[in-house]
Amino acid sequence: MFINREKELELLESEFDRNTSSLVVIYGRRRTGKTTLINRFLKGKKSLYFFADTQNEKGQIKRFQNQLADTFGDKLLKEVTIESWDLIFDYLSDKLDTEERLVLAIDEFQSLVKSNKHFSSIFQRIFDTKLKTKNIMIILCGSLISMMYSETLAYSSPLYGRRTAQIKLQEIEFSHYREFYKGLSNIELIEHFTVTGGIPKYIELFNQSKNLYKSIKTEILNKNKFLYYEPRFLLQEEVNDVSTYFSILSVIAAGNHKLNNITGRLGVQASSITSFLKKMQDLDIIDKQVPITESNPSKSKKGLYFIKDNFLRFWFHFIFPYQSYLEIDNTDYVEKKIESELKYLIANVFESLSRQIMFKFKFPFVIEKCGRWWDKNNEIDIVGIGGDNIIFGECKWSIKHVGVSVLKELQTKSMNVKWGTKKRKEYFVLFSKSGFSSDLIQYEKENEDLFLIDVDKF
Repeated sequence: MFINREKELELLESEFDRNTSSLVVIYGRRRTGKTTLINRFLKGKKSLYFFADTQNEKGQIKRFQNQLADTFGDKLLKEVTIESWDLIFDYLSDKLDTEERLVLAIDEFQSLVKSNKHFSSIFQRIFDTKLKTKNIMIILCGSLISMMYSETLAYSSPLYGRRTAQIKLQEIEFSHYREFYKGLSNIELIEHFTVTGGIPKYIELFNQSKNLYKSIKTEILNKNKFLYYEPRFLLQEEVNDVSTYFSILSVIAAGNHKLNNITGRLGVQASSITSFLKKMQDLDIIDKQVPITESNPSKSKKGLYFIKDNFLRFWFHFIFPYQSYLEIDNTDYVEKKIESELKYLIANVFESLSRQIMFKFKFPFVIEKCGRWWDKNNEIDIVGIGGDNIIFGECKWSIKHVGVSVLKELQTKSMNVKWGTKKRKEYFVLFSKSGFSSDLIQYEKENEDLFLIDVDKF
């Protein structure tokens, strides 16, 4: 299924319609559907798709040569010996039609850099001297976020200034989940999103069975399935010291979000792990949050670290700590842990989704920024700010109706939020899995500063 990539396709089409050469960089973590996006875009276009594998440079050149020969129907090209990229692209440059545009898509671009650390510089020279003035669109796609950034996007990269567009392909948004899991309720969709995290490949696997717990047992708890080892593969490609990253992630997954708590559990100094935390932030694995009212977030000392990726959060909470059980196929203990504790992860995801959809609902003011707020004694799930207006929100993932007492508690906590002037206009919003009590619904009807949003409106 091809869902939720319309904006990316539109950008690629606009690049294709340019009157000059164009160079687009597509990158993002594995399984997000980069190759699927490229193949969908290439349909009906004159194109050459090259997948760079792990062969040495000589093997890569030969494969590219053979694909060129097939593209242009040149049997003689297959027979000659070519040992340099320059000769290959000399041939391609001569073959480019001034009328019909060609799309050259190089997938897993980082593999070419691994086979020759100077390849980005070589390709930069080739682009400048052979392709820049030609009727060609080039797509460079890669799964190693750090390498793709350093080789194609960073100011110090050889290809800096050559790209005309870039796409960092993100996870599928929750709003599109019902297109995958037809017939499921919003509650069930949020439960699936908590585990699969918007990654198309994971969604596909879990779509085989609409039963979440059955899918978890089949696709994750089974040590013979790839999701059981997936986090190791993801991190091994990006970092060197995997064990340190795993230790940090497991501590965060256990509920330690303050830097002091993380270092205390690990028994190390903060200075020894700050670079690891920064690296995982760059890779979109973890997220550093500060109270939304902080005037200078980058310098705030109130930062908390959370695992941003839903699947990794699930894996480090339920799989990594209990692998000794799973390795001997004793899944019963882990299944019981999941059945009793998954609801807490779902509640966190529900809270995160609630913050995201705050921007989509019509409130009396435009929300400029939205996030969490906390101090030493209080925590508020949602605080949205815009102009002289502020809105406070609470999220409840419970089988009980949310009542007036929840609102009163939120109103009390809101008094501790030091922001704006004394004349600030305050509003309140409550999110609920199971609806609201009749007296709270009546209260909303009589008060314009309260908004009730249940899970069916997601």
